[in-house]
Amino acid sequence: QVQVKESGGGLVQPGGSLRLSCTASGRTFNTLAMAWFRQAPGKERDFVAGISGDGDSKNTMDFHEGRFTITRDNAKNVVYLQMNNLKPEDTAVYYCAAHPRFGLVSADGYDYWGQGTQVTVST
Repeated sequence: QVQVKESGGGLVQPGGSLRLSCTASGRTFNTLAMAWFRQAPGKERDFVAGISGDGDSKNTMDFHEGRFTITRDNAKNVVYLQMNNLKPEDTAVYYCAAHPRFGLVSADGYDYWGQGTQVTVST
């Protein structure tokens, strides 16, 4: 069983930055592709970005216009989501997910999830 845990959310003003972190245990970390999703109230859980186990491959969605960057440090068993120039519409619960296979963009494809971390962008 893989356990996933996010941290780093909070309240930030528009234009600000946050870095989310996610750890996974229960399986060799570099054998897991990792991904970030987000879910705003009343909306579906949307894919934000994903990264392969070795960190060489990434996929992201266009909506964040390059403001978000996913990286990982396999020596520390952690994956990051750096979010810059945050906008109020980025407000959501951000979830980290893990899967042995890279490239999945549907939430239905992931079996392992963290509990989520709230990101609120507001004045």
